[in-house]
Amino acid sequence: MLLEAAGRPVRPAELAEPEPTHDQILLRVGACGVCRTDLHIVDGELAQPELPLVLGHQIVGEVVAGGERFAAGVRVGVPWLGWTCGECRFCRAGDENLCDSPRFTGYDLDGGYAELAVADERYCFPVPDAYSDEQAAPLLCAGLIGYRSLRLAGDAERIGLYGFGASAHIVCQVAVAQGRHAYAGTRAGDEETQAFARSLGAAWAGDALAGPPDELDAVIVFAPAGELVPAALRHVRKGGSVICAGIHMSDIPSFPYERLWGERAIRSVANLTRADGEEFLELAPSVPVRTEVETFPLEEANEALDRLRRGALRGAAVLVP
Repeated sequence: MLLEAAGRPVRPAELAEPEPTHDQILLRVGACGVCRTDLHIVDGELAQPELPLVLGHQIVGEVVAGGERFAAGVRVGVPWLGWTCGECRFCRAGDENLCDSPRFTGYDLDGGYAELAVADERYCFPVPDAYSDEQAAPLLCAGLIGYRSLRLAGDAERIGLYGFGASAHIVCQVAVAQGRHAYAGTRAGDEETQAFARSLGAAWAGDALAGPPDELDAVIVFAPAGELVPAALRHVRKGGSVICAGIHMSDIPSFPYERLWGERAIRSVANLTRADGEEFLELAPSVPVRTEVETFPLEEANEALDRLRRGALRGAAVLVP
């Protein structure tokens, strides 16, 4: 399914079979998660993708042509981070997620809205046996970015998860398993999502803008809605943090300095490192994280994207060839 221009639907296309080059492996795609980042690309909110483009960066596939790390027949996962330079100051410091010249799967590199894909095997992960292809796909971005966000929240005991979708439903399970108290913020009146959050162990679920009855240690904002940031600042204690987990967000409205005062902090999360992936994919089966997925045939990618745009999904959407 090919994106030829921002603002247009992706369309079915027959492309030449991709050929792996140095350090790459050829994969037969078993499943590919649909991420809000894909939606930002389609809607033109991320304005510099390599077009025409095959979207998709939560790929689970079987190796067809192996490399040095993965042999043919092995199942691997492909995340958003597809390549880094290894030479800039960030890479040398172990912060490859901040690389000055990265390449991202489904943005700079063709991704997994396809039957076949290639990927740099150095940036791929073994997929835990406990998960089917469809269940594993959301772990590769929704799970990884959520987990990195949770780590940046430090030892926060009471943690808000605002925008309870693909990432939050995974992070909620991890947080509860770690003995934290999760507070799920949704649109006002979204009783179905609130009930879903409570079923995963959330201590509270309700209107994110109004906030919970308890003061929070940290809030992770998953929804791309800038107005949630000053709202979240109202809900965190002195010394607490608001973590913006998305790659794109609408403008944050101005707010009085007193909401930030008291050593509260706002920070963003950028991409992931391979160390994040290895750590989280080892942790997920031990929680165990259960991913709630709705599958769509590959040719229904536009329907999946539209459902995500409308907030009409429970958990994560996953495409299957």
